[in-house]
Amino acid sequence: MTVRRGKKLSISIQEHMAIDVCPGPIRPIRQISAYFPRLSPTSPGPISPNPVSSPLALSPGSVASGMGGAHLLSPLLAHGRPAGGGSLSLTSSVDTSVEINSSDSDDCTALGTLEFELRYEQSSSELHCTVLRAKGLKPMDFNGLADPYVKLHLLPGACKANKLKTKTIRNSLNPVWNERLTYVGITEEDMHRKTLRLTVCDEDKLTHNELIGESRVPLKRVKPDQTKHFHTCLEHPPPLPSPTAMGEALRGISCYLREWENEQLHSLEERGRLLLSLQFLPPLSVEDKDAEGGGEGRRSGGLCVGVKRCAHLAAMDVNGFSDPYVKIYLKPDIQKKSKHKTAVIKKTLNPEFNEEFFYEISLSELANKTLEVTVWDYDLGRSNDFIGGVCLSCHSQGDALRHWMDCLKNKGRRVERWHILTNELPRSVSHD
Repeated sequence: MTVRRGKKLSISIQEHMAIDVCPGPIRPIRQISAYFPRLSPTSPGPISPNPVSSPLALSPGSVASGMGGAHLLSPLLAHGRPAGGGSLSLTSSVDTSVEINSSDSDDCTALGTLEFELRYEQSSSELHCTVLRAKGLKPMDFNGLADPYVKLHLLPGACKANKLKTKTIRNSLNPVWNERLTYVGITEEDMHRKTLRLTVCDEDKLTHNELIGESRVPLKRVKPDQTKHFHTCLEHPPPLPSPTAMGEALRGISCYLREWENEQLHSLEERGRLLLSLQFLPPLSVEDKDAEGGGEGRRSGGLCVGVKRCAHLAAMDVNGFSDPYVKIYLKPDIQKKSKHKTAVIKKTLNPEFNEEFFYEISLSELANKTLEVTVWDYDLGRSNDFIGGVCLSCHSQGDALRHWMDCLKNKGRRVERWHILTNELPRSVSHD
């Protein structure tokens, strides 16, 4: 930098300086303090020794007359010519949610970067997330370091039930986890509409844990049975909308707001996943009975319901767990004899039951029935807590309807499918 003093003052900057508009840190810029009371925009004044080779030049004229101008921080005019006297360049990098390898990302951010891999196994309905490492995390502790860990949530419907968490790496801004976390019961519908949120937090034993940054990935970017690598910039979480403030701002269109609030109130909350197997067994023929020796056993056809397991159930007890069991009904149930119940599994959110129940019924009668499956939390000495449920019939929708129809169309074939448990049981044909 060259400074000449006299009646006129000229300053040229021989090095490139840029201000990045992005969540990353602002690169240091040397502060220039000078006295400009006598500078005139039209006075020629001395020039720098080599103004052409200087990438940027800040002239007194641009400072005095351009304080309110649109080109004060613009390196070029509208026609692509350098601005008179030069100016500071403005490099924009707004979108930091893209991957590091892309040309729109910034390799250095204030919050750091996160590297991970996603793989969806379609046959087992499992989503694997391998958290590899983070780099350049923001210091959160007094020693200039952090104790980072990563937690995962599925959106929408984030809750403690679908939270997965890595181990904590002590005193590091560049932690390496190489840890694999798995969601089970993830359907193809989930892969189209769900978003995975990865949050990097700093663990504090004496106070509450602090959030460092997060990254969100729509699951539709992951193809079945293929591993996809991600290297993303961490971002600040988006601000939560306030229905009250929104109501005040949108008072003129209250009808739309009322409709939105009503939809939020009646939206179903996800309470976990349930793996069911259905199999309609046709009646045994005379040859089949003779082959079995004519002994006791199943003589007529019926529906075999297998309760396999649950995953990511909502925690109903104060210890952060539940004591789940499953009840099933085949309705309408006039004689109230269709109730079956599994055993209670203590202190778990991912119970395995592997129990089967048989309903003796014809295929024509089954087509008019509704299978109601509910999951409960057992509480000793007081009423049990409802966790979630699902109904399967010809009047169901989505995965429940597909599962039911596959069972009716494929006699003798066992059909397994994961179902989302909701906090509100759909209306069945009749109730007890």
